[in-house]
Amino acid sequence: MDRQTLRDWVHRYNNEGLDGLVNRSLPGRRPMLSAEQMGELAELVEAGPAPETDRVIRWRRIDLCHVVKRRFGIRVVERTMGSILRRLGFVELSARPRHLQSDPEAQDLYKKLRRAGLRGAA
Repeated sequence: MDRQTLRDWVHRYNNEGLDGLVNRSLPGRRPMLSAEQMGELAELVEAGPAPETDRVIRWRRIDLCHVVKRRFGIRVVERTMGSILRRLGFVELSARPRHLQSDPEAQDLYKKLRRAGLRGAA
């Protein structure tokens, strides 16, 4: 054992007792986004993109990186965005996007005809 390490432990024990010898977690890096910004990002993800303004039909991490850069002036890489989204409680599942001009009635008719074996008759 290094003498300096032993000396540090003795000082910690003398100052704090046994609690001073417990490994402490390091403070780590300061978060890139503030609590307000994280809340705003969570609301944005929940609401989903507006196809007219955001030009996407579902959020990808890279799209959210661009939004954060535009709104907050903070550059975030995709991998970090994934960590932020996990911290906010989002998982990497996405619903199948729906086309803006899809016709639900025509889809139902297709499903009925397919079940009946008449797919080519329509």
